[in-house]
Amino acid sequence: MINPPPIPTGRILAALAAEYGLPAAQVAFLPLGADVNTAVYRVAAEDGGSYFLKLRRGPFEEISVTLPYFLKSQGLKAVVAPLPTAAGRLWGRLDEYRMILSPFIAGQDGYQVALTDEQWPAFGAALKHIHSVRLPPELAGLIPRETFSSDGRERVRFFQEQVERTTYADPVAARLAALMRAQRAEICHVVTRAVQLGAALQARDLNFVLCHADLHPGNLLITPGGAFYIVDWDNPILAPQERDLMFIGAGMGGSWDGERAATLFYQGYGPVQVDWMALAYYRYERIVQDFAAFGEQLLESDEGGADREQSLRYFAGNFLPGREIAAARRADWEYHRRAEGENTHEKSNFTDDPRPN
Repeated sequence: MINPPPIPTGRILAALAAEYGLPAAQVAFLPLGADVNTAVYRVAAEDGGSYFLKLRRGPFEEISVTLPYFLKSQGLKAVVAPLPTAAGRLWGRLDEYRMILSPFIAGQDGYQVALTDEQWPAFGAALKHIHSVRLPPELAGLIPRETFSSDGRERVRFFQEQVERTTYADPVAARLAALMRAQRAEICHVVTRAVQLGAALQARDLNFVLCHADLHPGNLLITPGGAFYIVDWDNPILAPQERDLMFIGAGMGGSWDGERAATLFYQGYGPVQVDWMALAYYRYERIVQDFAAFGEQLLESDEGGADREQSLRYFAGNFLPGREIAAARRADWEYHRRAEGENTHEKSNFTDDPRPN
């Protein structure tokens, strides 16, 4: 979130002392991220140490802290492990929020600074490490498996119907409704292809690996010294590798969208047979999930302050040339081209030309 929640600084300091035994001198809110349920802070301790504090309200899965802690123990340097509380847990409590504390690492995200030619292969190697890790059964059992759920698509269709018959007093909601009406055909295409490709994938025998699941440039922290860290493990999943690979070249802006970046990335990731059906599906489904989340935030509530304007910009950005929808269409066209060459029959499900505009 980009506006701080109404929590007095004294309450945060007291909770840090009670949960972590940390005598903190200062807490500074950081206006980062698109998640309106998560607030982050930089904590300065009395002994000169610096920490990163995440406060998360709403649904919380303990795997979001136990998994990075495990990965760090397996030698994955690109992961920041949470610090245990005085009681030995990996998270604490502050009223309705969970507290997650970790070392503060100064740096910028992948939207702010580009990976170098040396860092791209290292990033690819780190992700291959994640995809290859062998999880202990007790940990693997806590991580959800991909089901190709239709929940997000149904929510987007609901919002499409809603904006056709509803007048919104809130100006941000009204602008989103107007945008959804203007882009109705494009939104329908995204949802329809997610339905078709998801159904085809459900019928196949797929290899599932550990995936970060939200590996956009904002979740890569790059330090001035050249190190990088994969952060925000809130939604890990066991899924095809394309669940993460879809982000490379996914139209999310910055250096992640060029062919050179992809070439360098795969030098580190290693030989891989990309499943273009899965890649296209995940790019469409990612857009669907964002549309559903922004619809819930902006059409079903008038709360959020400046976060609302930011979310509207994110929603609208999907339709810009070269961005997320164009990238999904490119992957779909590549899958379609290969499917025709292999004489598969899923291609008959196309209801619209998937080629990029």
